[in-house]
Order: sequence, then structure tokens, then C-alpha cells
Amino acid sequence: MSPETLAPEKALTAMAGLAEKIVEYPKEGSIVEGTVLALDRARLYIDLPPFGTGIIFGREYMNAREVIKRVNIGDVVAAKVISTDSKEGYIELSLKEARQAIIWAEAEEAVKEKKPFELTIKEANKGGLILEWQGLAGFLPASQLKPDHYPRVSDGDKDRILDELRKLVGEKLTVTMISAMPKEGKLIFSEKGQDDTEKREKIEQYQVGDVLAGEVTGMVDFGVFVKIQDGLEGLVHISEIDWGLVDDPRHFFKVGDAVKVKIIDIKDGKVSLSVKALKENPWQSASNKYHKGDKVEGVVIKFNKHGALASIEEGIAGLVHVSEFGSEEKLRQNLELGKRYPFVISLFEPKEMRMALTFSGDKK
Repeated sequence: MSPETLAPEKALTAMAGLAEKIVEYPKEGSIVEGTVLALDRARLYIDLPPFGTGIIFGREYMNAREVIKRVNIGDVVAAKVISTDSKEGYIELSLKEARQAIIWAEAEEAVKEKKPFELTIKEANKGGLILEWQGLAGFLPASQLKPDHYPRVSDGDKDRILDELRKLVGEKLTVTMISAMPKEGKLIFSEKGQDDTEKREKIEQYQVGDVLAGEVTGMVDFGVFVKIQDGLEGLVHISEIDWGLVDDPRHFFKVGDAVKVKIIDIKDGKVSLSVKALKENPWQSASNKYHKGDKVEGVVIKFNKHGALASIEEGIAGLVHVSEFGSEEKLRQNLELGKRYPFVISLFEPKEMRMALTFSGDKK
């Protein structure tokens, strides 16, 4: 009995049932599943009911030959549609492209779920480590390594950093995928993303404001690592080392030094420390010593794009703006690094730790 001969209500129900059974014909780029029917003369045939038969041949067969070696008749495989209008009436498929598409879909899911993987380090370069996941090469930047594995080279020499990173080749690290970019073929991993329960428990023992005794365990351009207990380190950022200008942390500390630090922030499993917070802020006492218009002497300690910094005492420096000389060349003709010159304080805001100076000597 056809739907037309049924009662109206039953006819509608029957038509809805038929509509549910209608499956959209596969489009180019879609992933389909089917049963392997036959392998004949470098052609693999796959049953794709109700659409017909799929075929893998030519370049696609060669690209997937290693996979095809392990395929048996009756196996269910996933393939990617690359053409639906072949002359022979077959749906042309690609096993390799399907595998890649599935892997990248899994990668994007792994990023969302923050799923951990234990992967072996294959290679190292000056930027980080190369590892492999599902046959795809991934990159673990050095900045995403845990403190235990971070290459701490006292002089920042890139070749020595590479030597330290190479020591990790062959080791297995537990990492999470933080970025998957199929179009660029890039996978980025992080070792920091792991749920370190033990570390969290250690951090919970401390709070902002605590003053602790620590040991310097490493130095980098942006600061100093300090161990505050076994398995827990904090970072003293370069801006928190001293009230005066700090160009290089290595001028203040060396590995193994005992140091007293203050916790200034605890966030996202990271402990931020300060050394200068335990020293008297020289700007507080400076507010009683200096005023706008005062004549002072200062030593030029640094040049930057705005002009020259001149220190009038330890931790107190003011900017001599380049506009006063007309050009950077003339500024450097009049002011030399490390030499003392007379200045007048043209701006003094001790609460904001800001001072501007005007050169009062004879200009060249």
C-alpha cells in the first residue's frame, strides 16, 4: 500500500518515516565509512550503501599503500570523498586524507578537553622541542616547559640553551595540546598545563605578603628563579630585583645564592616574588630631599629612544629628553655614559616614581 492510499494522518506519518530514511549524497570533502569489497590491480573498492561503490586508485592508492597493506576484505574503513563524478561511476576516495582529517578533528577535541599525553621528545632546536603525536610533528616551546626542564643558562648563550634542550631528547614528557592549526599543519604543546596537585598543595601554604628565605636556582634575561621549598619555585621579575636600573639579573645574583624574597602575587599556579620590596623605597625619602627646580648632579646610566637616564642617587633616576638637544646624535655628543653632569629637576613626582631633568651644563 502506498502512502497515497492511507488515511491523511497515517500518510503524513509514513512520509515522515521515508524522509528520515533519505540520506544525503556524500559531497566532496566529506568523510564516509564503508566496507572493503575487493583489492584488484592497485584499486581498492569500498561498499558505500546506498550510494554505490567507492574506489581508491592512482595517486591516492600510492599515498595510502602502507595503510592498504594492513586492510582486509570486510574491514570497515573511513575515507574522504575527493570526487563524485568519475567516468566509471565510482565515488573517488582518499584514505590518507580521511586519516588526516580524523586526526586533526581529534587534535581540536584534545585542545578543548586539555587531554594529557605522554610523548617522547624526538628533536631539539633553539626554540624548543619536537615531539610526535599520531604521526604528526608537534612543537613544545621552551617557554612552555616546567621549571624542572627549563634550560637555565647563566649567560643566555643560545648554543648552550640548545645543548640543555638536547638532554631531553628521548625522554617522555606529559604534555597537553594547546593549539591545533590544520591549515598550517601545526601542533603546539605545553608541559605547564598539567594538573599538578602536589604543586597546588604546596602553593596553598603561602599567601601574598609572606617573606621567605630562598635559593637562586636559575637566571634568565627577564628575571631570577628562586626555590622556596623542594619542588616549588617562584620568579623574581627583573623589575622586582632592585629599585635602581637592572639591565641584567646576572649582575646581582648567581646560582646557589641565598636570598630573602617577598611574595607579591600568586596566580595560575605561579608564585611571583620581589627582592626590592624588602628594601626601602628610595623615592619615599627622596620626596623630602628634592623639589622641582633643584640643581643636582647625575651620572648617565642608560640611553633609550626618549633620551638619557641620569641617576642622582641609588635608585633615583630622571630622564633627560632628547628634544632638549634636537637629535639623538647631539644628545650623545653632550652626554656620555658613566659621566657626571649638572642638571635641574624639571619634573618631580615621587609617588609615581617619576623625574625629568634638564641639562644645565654648556652644550657642544
